[in-house]
Amino acid sequence: MIQFTNISKSFDEVKAVRNVSLSIDEGQLFGFIGPDGAGKTTLFRMLNSLLIADEGSIELFGLDPHKDYKKVRQIIGYMPGKFSLYYDLSIEENLNFFATVFGTTIEENYHLIEDIYKQIEPFKKRHAGKLSGGMKQKLALCCALIHKPKLLLLDEPTTGVDAVSRREFWDMLKSLKSKGITIVVSTPYMDEAGMCDSVALMQNGQIHAVESPKAIVDNFQKELLAVKCNDMYKALLTLRNYENCYNVYPFGEYLHYIDKRDSKPIEDINDCLLKHDLQEIEINPVKPDIEDCFIELTRKLSV
Repeated sequence: MIQFTNISKSFDEVKAVRNVSLSIDEGQLFGFIGPDGAGKTTLFRMLNSLLIADEGSIELFGLDPHKDYKKVRQIIGYMPGKFSLYYDLSIEENLNFFATVFGTTIEENYHLIEDIYKQIEPFKKRHAGKLSGGMKQKLALCCALIHKPKLLLLDEPTTGVDAVSRREFWDMLKSLKSKGITIVVSTPYMDEAGMCDSVALMQNGQIHAVESPKAIVDNFQKELLAVKCNDMYKALLTLRNYENCYNVYPFGEYLHYIDKRDSKPIEDINDCLLKHDLQEIEINPVKPDIEDCFIELTRKLSV
């Protein structure tokens, strides 16, 4: 189990993490979800012993990341947000180097990386600096796993990676979880949250909700409408100025709209848009996803 108790960390006047307490069960795929600057990376660096908390304590499988940092580093596989392997070494050389650092061999733990490594093995002589984003990601994951860690710590691992590679990466994480590895991942992508067992919504250094993705969505109490018409920007400005508008924001090819009233406002919204010469209007109720929930949380915090 991983336990954070009243953890805080500041950098000069900036309070990056504010009184965070939560537990992560062994064997979970747990996600920290939030925008850049929310405090996710700072929390990860304290967990893996790279930073010391100003206040509070962390327990990681019975170890203190500060006092027991040597033991902690042996049981963690860490993949930072920025690719940090050796650009002038090949795939094969990078993997051998990390295996040697941890006193193991590729052969000893090959079963952990086999499914991932097979995808990049044809290019094993290529320098890491010449790999695509998706291949760099797979190599970094192999290097993080080669010593058979109990905890895999991934800080925004899919940032800047194409959609197909992102999906493949999360499929790999599910496979690793089935092998008993605890996985803690941070991401700014809300769609990835639904693939976690539990998620913590993080904003301004604080944890504001810790639930399963389904529970977070189920707690969304307001009626959500998807709006589309011939001029989406004009519709956005129009609805923002509509007296009954609680919130409206772009969401893919639609606007997501929430009304202040409990009664269904579709006809009134349609009339409002028509009065402003908008055409081809579509308004339909939709189910929220975790991104809608996070936007609602952010709105409440900013009021």
